[in-house]
Order: sequence, then structure tokens, then C-alpha cells
Amino acid sequence: MSDQPPINLFGLDRRGVEALFEAAGEARYRTAQLMKWVYHRRVRDYDGMTDLSKALRNRLAEISAIDLPQVVAEHRSVDGTRKWVLKVGNGNAVETVLIPDRGRNTLCVSTQVGCMLDCSFCSTGKQGFNGNLTAAEIVAQVWLVDDQMRREGDERGVTNVVMMGMGEPLLNFDAAVTAADVMMDDFAFGISKRRVTISTAGVVPAIRRLIGRSEVSLAVSLHAPDDALRDVLVPINRKYPIAELLEACREYVAYLGERRHITIEYTLMRGVNDSLAHAKRLAKLLRDLRCKINLIPFNPFPGTGYERPDEAAVRDFQTHLMQTGYATMLRTTRGDDIAAACGQLVGAVSDRTRRAERYRARLPTTEVA
Repeated sequence: MSDQPPINLFGLDRRGVEALFEAAGEARYRTAQLMKWVYHRRVRDYDGMTDLSKALRNRLAEISAIDLPQVVAEHRSVDGTRKWVLKVGNGNAVETVLIPDRGRNTLCVSTQVGCMLDCSFCSTGKQGFNGNLTAAEIVAQVWLVDDQMRREGDERGVTNVVMMGMGEPLLNFDAAVTAADVMMDDFAFGISKRRVTISTAGVVPAIRRLIGRSEVSLAVSLHAPDDALRDVLVPINRKYPIAELLEACREYVAYLGERRHITIEYTLMRGVNDSLAHAKRLAKLLRDLRCKINLIPFNPFPGTGYERPDEAAVRDFQTHLMQTGYATMLRTTRGDDIAAACGQLVGAVSDRTRRAERYRARLPTTEVA
């Protein structure tokens, strides 16, 4: 009996499962059998995998597991959005959010416990940081929600995945990309590469690492049309300014091919970045990047100094971008009554950075209580 803890199969892509079988002296074709049992038939008990020999099932049970995180809480919004709070050990919990919309079931998954970055308008960043999730913990969020939906009668399951929950995915590169591989694998979830998205605040070297490694879709949280403003809103911009970021984006979209694009995420905040002048600068900035733009009205949280923009300002901003030739979507706020809207995810973070403590100390007493 090995002293090593069992390997969680959710953390293995196809090559990882092949390596597992090879180490056990088994044929590689077993990979398809095992993955289809887990992902297509949603079986987590080896005894139920009837086309594997009993000896192999026993061996797999010794060296591996198919473990899900514990569900701490589940919340449902009046608009149909659902949020799960999942325990990931050491007193930490992360959140994953399902957004049903016109035939799509989009799952927003977390990749870190808290976030290493501290974007000024994001509630998640104010919780601090306690570490990276494993690939297994990322994939398990999709399996858990997909399985629950199908058990409830929605045979579509999860149709789209966005790594836009807690954390910066590209600062957890290996786990995030391995998880994306599983999501896109036909032996597993089989989700189109156009429907699995990694969102980044702008980790330039990691965007370049994606080239030749993955064809996952990419979303970039820009939020400002110039470095001076973005330095304040997205502090990583001080290390990787906009010009460097957009050059890396151009390289990645060229690698993806003519029919692919990058999504630019832009959170609109009243009096900060929502004027027509900002829209004009943004349109000029992105003119040579194959992209579409998602506009996100700011979702307030306690202690923030930002406000939601006026509807007229949002319309004017969107109209200018569309008239300039950009496909521009306005993201409808969903799940704000259960704190599941964009930028509101907080989970439970045993913050090793003490950022959360410093942030709470600045809040008015009425908001801390």
C-alpha cells in the first residue's frame, strides 16, 4: 500500500489519466472507458464501472479517488441565478455561480481562494488571498453543478464555463489550463473551446504561455482606456501596462485564427470611466485588436467608493462603440440579491495577506457590524 494520498481524478486531463494507467501496467485505451464513466455517465463509484475488471477497479480505488468539495451553502436568486459555496479546506470556501440565460447555462468558476490581485472595484480582492485551487477543485465545480442540473431534469447541463469567479486564473496557470483541457475534452465535458473562457486582469507572460498550449477563449479585464486610470483600478497594470497587454492579446488571437476573437471586459463606474470621452478613447485603443466588448455596470459592495453608472451613460457608451464597429454586449446584472453578481464573490478566506483585515479597518462601523 502506497503512503501517497490518492490522486483525485478530477485533476487529471486525458494525458494524466493515460499516465495513471501506464503506471499501473494497464493499456492506455482504458482512459476513454474511465473518463466516460466519470463525465458522461457521472459515476463516481468504481464498483459501478462494469466494463473494468474487478482487479483494476480495486487498484484504482487504492491509488485514486473521485472527490467533490463539500457544499456549505446554496443560494437561489429571484432571476434564476444560483450560487454554491464550497469548502476547500483549512477554513476556506469558494463560490461558483450558475447563470441560466436563453438556452445557455453558464458557470462562473473560481480558481483561487480569494485573489492575489487587489482591483479597487472588486469585492473578491478585498477578502485577501490564501492560495491556489488545484485542477481537481476547479473541475469539480463543473462536475458538481452539471450533475445537479441533470438530476433536476435539465439535460443541457453546463453549456459554458468562464473562469471569472474568485481569483486570477493565469496566476494559477497549470491548474487552470489543465482544468480547461478537461472541460473541452470529448471524453469529459466536451464543451466547445469557444465556450470555455479564461479571464485575466492582464498577466502578460501567462497570456503568451497559452500560445501552443491551449486554444481556450480569453477575456481581458481592461476597465480603462489609459494607463493612468488603469493603474488605479487594476494595479497589475503598473507591471504590465496596456500597450504590453494588448500586444500579447494580438499575438494570442493571431494564434487562435481568423474566426476567433478576444473579449474585452469593461466595468462601468459612475464618473470614473463611463463618459463618452472614455468610450472614444477605448474605441481608438482597440482598433487593431480582433475583439468584442462586454460592458458591465458596476455592482456595489460595502465600503466601495464607486457607484453604478446612469443608464443613459451606459447607453451612450455602448452606442458609440457599436457605431465605431465593435460588437458590444451589455451584461445584465444577475444574482445581486444573493451577492452573486460580477465582482461580488467573497467566499470564506483565511487571509494570509492581512489585506481583508486592513480593508475592514477602513470601513465605517455600521458596515463592519
